[in-house]
Formats: sequence, C-alpha cells, structure tokens
Amino acid sequence: MSLSDPTIGEITMFGGNFAPRGWAFCNGQLLAISQNSALFSILGTTYGGDGRTTFALPDLRGRVPINSGGGSVGPGLSPRPLGQRGGQQTHTLNITEMPSHNHPVQTSSSHLELSTDNAANETPAAGDVPAVSNFPSGVSAQKVKSFGPPTNTVNGQNITPPTILNNGGNLAHNNMQPYLAINFVIALVGIFPSRN
Repeated sequence: MSLSDPTIGEITMFGGNFAPRGWAFCNGQLLAISQNSALFSILGTTYGGDGRTTFALPDLRGRVPINSGGGSVGPGLSPRPLGQRGGQQTHTLNITEMPSHNHPVQTSSSHLELSTDNAANETPAAGDVPAVSNFPSGVSAQKVKSFGPPTNTVNGQNITPPTILNNGGNLAHNNMQPYLAINFVIALVGIFPSRN
C-alpha cells in the first residue's frame, strides 16, 4: 500500500504539514455522506456524525492509536471497541490509587525526676529538680526555695502517636510517554477493500 495507490479508509503517518490529494487529516472532521459514500460504507458513524448526512473521520489529534483487536481481546487485556477513546494527558492521584503505606512514628515513655522533700535552694544548682516549695514564715521579704536534690522519679505514660500532616501539592502529573508529533492521514479515495 502506498500514498499513490491506497485502500479506501487506510490510515498512515505522513511527515508533511499538509494532507496529500485524496487523503485527509485524521482530525475528526465531518464529511458529507453524499460526497464520500465509499468511505462512509467502511467507517459508518464509528467516529461520529449523524449517519444521515454526515460521518466523522477518526480524530487522532494528540492521541496514540491502539489495535481494537478486530473483535478479539489479547490475553490479559480489556476489550477496546473500534472508535473508543480513552486516556488522560494529565492525572491527579486520589487516595484509592496510592500504594498502601504508613508513616511510622517513634514514641516511648519517659520519666521526670521530682523531689517530694521541701526545697533546699532558691535557684537551681547542678542536679537540682523542682521540689516542694518552702515558703518562709514571717513578714520579712525572703526568697522562696523551690529546688532541691531529686528524691523520686515520676514515670510518664506513653504519648499518643501524633498525626502526620498531609503532604504533597495535589497537582496533576504528566501521563505522556516520550513522543514525536506527526500527522495521520486517511485515504478518501482508492481501492475499495474486499472483505475476503
């Protein structure tokens, strides 16, 4: 098959910025059935049109063609009816599409040393901990003693694990494979294909 002797409905890649004579870009345009009856008998309204006066050419603008399978499905693959469109140029993951994962948080119990004795010092010395305040009696102004050597250890309880805050920008990511843009053209005229 070639550009000069094509089969009607044949689609090929073409490196030019124009569609050769007898060919049209695969850009979804509507054609009149009355002027393209042979091509309409092959395509029908698979790609669009009202089926009374118009039908549409396949629209491959920004799309990659895949084999519909001719009615059969490849092993492990989903069926793709002729003319079905799908895919997204960008996609934002939602929670059900993310891999199962967790964010571990390390927690442990801790202890705090206190003194249950009367405080001995007004200001903490090395090794001093909070103690029972020792208020002086009388009218004269004296400093309150609040620190002393540790006599007891108070054990704390486990800390409730903190909540990990949301992260990420919630933006769509590019879904495009590496590509080279080229034109697809479809033969409007040529040899009518035989079904056998």
